[in-house]
Amino acid sequence: MNAPGAALSEDLERLAALYRTMVRIRCFENAAEAASQGGVSAFGEAAHGRAQVRGPLHLSTGQEAVAAGVCAHLRREDYLTSTHRGHGHTLAKGANPARMMAELFGKASGFNGGKGGSMHIADFSVGMLGANGVVAAGLPIAVGAAHALKLQRRDAITACFFGDGAINRGPFLEALNWARVHELPVLFVCEDNRWSATTASGPMIAGLGAGARAAALDIGSLEVDGNDVLAVHAAAGRLVDEVRSGGGPRLLHARTYRVKGHVSVDPATYRDPAELAAALLTDPIARARAAYLALPAAEQGTLDAIDAAATAEIEAALAAAEAAPWPDPASAYTDVQDTGAGVWR
Repeated sequence: MNAPGAALSEDLERLAALYRTMVRIRCFENAAEAASQGGVSAFGEAAHGRAQVRGPLHLSTGQEAVAAGVCAHLRREDYLTSTHRGHGHTLAKGANPARMMAELFGKASGFNGGKGGSMHIADFSVGMLGANGVVAAGLPIAVGAAHALKLQRRDAITACFFGDGAINRGPFLEALNWARVHELPVLFVCEDNRWSATTASGPMIAGLGAGARAAALDIGSLEVDGNDVLAVHAAAGRLVDEVRSGGGPRLLHARTYRVKGHVSVDPATYRDPAELAAALLTDPIARARAAYLALPAAEQGTLDAIDAAATAEIEAALAAAEAAPWPDPASAYTDVQDTGAGVWR
């Protein structure tokens, strides 16, 4: 049994690590948002209203605790699938923020050579199989990856993030059913941010939601406050252990809130301002900071140093993305599926 001092030190280290992941995500999202709106460049120059981020940008601001709490239990060899709102998941899985920023800028040094943009980030080197612009499309991909892991008898699992809007689409039922029938090593994570694009999700979801639908398929689940990173970490740890031990699929329903609009240029005027104000009071980073400082022996300087390091890291990522070269035009003809005809048309 660990001594009380050892346990306290472990708590401090764990919370600091989770805080670090969340702050890195927040810094990235804030910088990407400004770049998508034609804000100030990394070199301190005015961007003159010119958006540097190419294509739609869906931010995970305010949802950082879900990505951090779940991915803290994933190994490099584990797989992960994401949604169109996937920057946080990608960073939490260990991807390089500079390469992701370059991808958002459409530059050659991006993960996908500038072709995928925000909604199709992928980094196989850390097991990140891809974000996905199609709602619920990551679910069957995750199940396929988990089935491959089982057939190959690999000691790894797949984590599948999806939003509350996805549970109303067919792939949700199909994926959970297949995972249960074949006892696949997959953790389904419903990142319930209460909004499906510009529509409130609640009135559109019949019954008791994701957990009840999982139970109907004999899949165990837990519901958690998705803005409490320690609660997410504890619940995800329990479910990941069950999946790794051969227990089959599990589902985590994390209730959070999307504090930004559907895309970075959406002012979300369809939302009740009082609802947003209430949600901002539950900010996961502020809560984690308060929880850390409430622990004996906690030092504010530790968190301040984490904040400064994250800011510097993302500023460097912005500078690298701006300086990176554009893709060679010839690359437009690579990474394209060959239909066998051998003719471009």
